Order: sequence, then C-alpha cells, then structure tokens
Amino acid sequence: MAASEQVMSEAITNGVRVQVSTRFLEERSNPSVNKFIFAYTVTITNLESAPVQLMSRKWIIKDADGDIDTVEGPGVVGEKPVLQPGQSFEYTSYCPLETPFGTMEGHYNMVAADGSRFQAKIAPFGLATPGALN
Repeated sequence: MAASEQVMSEAITNGVRVQVSTRFLEERSNPSVNKFIFAYTVTITNLESAPVQLMSRKWIIKDADGDIDTVEGPGVVGEKPVLQPGQSFEYTSYCPLETPFGTMEGHYNMVAADGSRFQAKIAPFGLATPGALN
C-alpha cells in the first residue's frame, strides 16, 4: 500500500478479510471533461484453516449524480487466486468516474475447500478527489 493510501473499508465473511484502500490519480484525470480516475488496492486474506478460491466478482459503482454501474466477471485482474490459510492476495485496479466523488461496494464469489460457496463482502468505500467532500 502506498504511503498516500489508507484502508477505506474492511469486511470479514466466513474467514475471508477484504480490505480496500484508494487514491485519486490526478495525472490520469481531466476534470474539465468530467474524467476522474481512481486507483483502488484490494487485499484479500484467508483467516481460516483451509484454502479458499476467488471465482468471480461483482462491483456496484455509484457516482455523485446517483448513476449506478454494475461490473461482474470472472476472477480479478485475470486471476482466480487460491488462498492458503493465512495467505493474502493483493491487486490494484482502476475506476473512472464522471464526478469528483462516488462509492464502490460489492462481493467476491468464493469457493471453500469443502466445495461450499459464499460471497465475501466488499464493504462500501468512497472515491473522492482531494477537497471534494469539504
């Protein structure tokens, strides 16, 4: 996690902890044409004593105008990581918004070692340009 990032959300579901940190990418954004780019870093940690695998994801992205975009797909960043007990998987992705702030939340569809399936919650977190919420 970069120095300018801080954990914005954390949730634990069935022993899977999901933490998210965010940052505004000023150098990739263009506010004059309503283009705001945010990076978010997710750390998924298996707190259980058996492996789990991430199979797919669902994101709900809401901008400041109330517009909602839903993104679903297999894995994350082209991977379906298997997390051994105590192991973490971290990745960074990006979210474009047409407003200077918004929110994201969702879940990962996981498979436990016994074949059972569950949704690991991604707690809501904000995306905001510096000073947007002041």
